[in-house]
Amino acid sequence: MTLPHPLTGLSDIAADYDILLCDVWGVIHNGRESWPAACDALARFNRDHGQVVLISNSPRPAPGMIVQMDALGVPRDAWSGVVTSGDATRAELARRAPGPAWIIGPDRDGPLYDGLGLQIAGGAADAAFISVTGPVHDETETPEDYRERLSAGAARGLELICANPDRVVQRGDRLIYCGGSLADLYESLGGRVTMAGKPFGPIYDLALKEGERLLGRPVDRSRVLCIGDGVVTDVLGANKQALDCLFIAQGIHGDAARGPDGRLDPARAADLLRAETTYARYAALDLTW
Repeated sequence: MTLPHPLTGLSDIAADYDILLCDVWGVIHNGRESWPAACDALARFNRDHGQVVLISNSPRPAPGMIVQMDALGVPRDAWSGVVTSGDATRAELARRAPGPAWIIGPDRDGPLYDGLGLQIAGGAADAAFISVTGPVHDETETPEDYRERLSAGAARGLELICANPDRVVQRGDRLIYCGGSLADLYESLGGRVTMAGKPFGPIYDLALKEGERLLGRPVDRSRVLCIGDGVVTDVLGANKQALDCLFIAQGIHGDAARGPDGRLDPARAADLLRAETTYARYAALDLTW
């Protein structure tokens, strides 16, 4: 397997691209604070080279994610457009309205459902399908807390729409379970799952359409770079779209790709990628200029 090319910074390859499709959580913030070096790298590209479209598996539509990024100190000049899994998932939910939908997730994800005309079910018994954004109490719950409830849905043959395909994200110094972990459990129970976020096509369709709007011309896919730390979301999604990828190897993987000298070890990064049958053209521990 070809090793990813290690970068000293985004400036090494910035001139080769017009559009960055950049992940958010794990690349430019950790859910508690933003990372100035990563934000500066995006701002420099956005100012001098092309357009940055943030592409996130957040289940909330873009306006809600922008509010969160503002609160975390992500500067507005670090991006030009935002597309979320929530944006892509709303089309799936709208096609299934009025439901009823059995909704699983914290109250903060409520904007996902605004204006869709969905009826709300109390549980598996009276639902037409299930919609999951993540555990209700993601600081304390694990997927196992949902096994019994989701088993009832699988037994009825209910489809589960997962608005956040991420399995885990980093929040401060902890890993927090996300909607994708519940979707994995549901599939293991024999349930059927539909997702529109990374690594699936609908979110990339929206992101590339946003890139076309920002450029004012058709997007040359050979000049699009995906950036992310999730192997089965960001990297796999880029591979499925035949787009170049910069793998941020620290992120949710901690020090797994770090060599004895403290720097990126391309072979260790390749091992992380190979485990999921993926490939990235470039790799770095963190996003910097």
